[in-house]
Amino acid sequence: MLAYLDFEKPLVDLDKKIYELREYSTENVDFSSELKKMEAKAEKLREDIFSKLTRWQRTQLARHPRRPFTMDYINGIFTDWFELHGDRAFADDPALVCGFARFDGQPCAVIGHQKGRDTKEKVVRNFGMPNPEGYRKALRIMKMAEQFGLPIFTFVDTPGAYPGIGAEERGQAEAIARNLREMAALKVPVIVTITGEGGSGGALAIAVGNRVLMMEYSVYAVISPEGCAAILWSDGTKGPQAAEALKLTATDIDALGCVIDGVVTEPLGGAHNDVPLACEKLKEQLKHHLDELMELSPEELVEQRYDKFRAMTIVAESKSGE
Repeated sequence: MLAYLDFEKPLVDLDKKIYELREYSTENVDFSSELKKMEAKAEKLREDIFSKLTRWQRTQLARHPRRPFTMDYINGIFTDWFELHGDRAFADDPALVCGFARFDGQPCAVIGHQKGRDTKEKVVRNFGMPNPEGYRKALRIMKMAEQFGLPIFTFVDTPGAYPGIGAEERGQAEAIARNLREMAALKVPVIVTITGEGGSGGALAIAVGNRVLMMEYSVYAVISPEGCAAILWSDGTKGPQAAEALKLTATDIDALGCVIDGVVTEPLGGAHNDVPLACEKLKEQLKHHLDELMELSPEELVEQRYDKFRAMTIVAESKSGE
């Protein structure tokens, strides 16, 4: 059975009845007509609920416990996946998975945040919050991809970089800053997809790309709603209010016109309701953008990426004396 968020509670009884009817259906007992009616009713109710989600509800969807993670997209979109470990300086970081694969036969590098499903895996993956060695591992793979002329796909899903004492001691800020600088100069196509949470510099450290896409129910912001609320109002429980102020949804970001290059539609109810279909929709968009970028020279790729991020800043000059 599915895990339900608070605003999905009206669907619980309907889905439970549909599940029971399917379980009790046999060759001798046919509930097909009842099933069709209930499924149609559930779909209509789901459409109604998801047509008017608040920004906070979309944030909850981006954090859904059953939402596809990077490894789900790797398994659904790529072939011949081979993961590499370690930054060759300190350790491996399971919060970031990095390696090489094939995309429609094209060799490529794949990098992404990985959260955990159960408590044990969440601890191992550090809830998808990388340490500096994770970002250094990611950069190592990116430089290898550049050396062999391979496109790079990154998948962003993190509340932010890990803020622990050990991470700061090992140069968290420096690792993120170095990634920003080095990614800006990569001479191969870089396509970024925000799949869940895109939180602060922890997200941006693998998100400097020629193309940046967002899944329909993902979010992208400089800070989490709870963190924003704690700073502004000294009350982390005001997350819903902060989410409205941050305007962090895919629709909000797309409306800015310069931050992302498209929104990938998800199956009704979110990507977790039909992971294969979500992968299919994303793969179609990735292929479209990769085909365009492969036409550019290494120098043009760097210039396009530079212009893209420069366009996000608006400089206003004041008149003398004002």
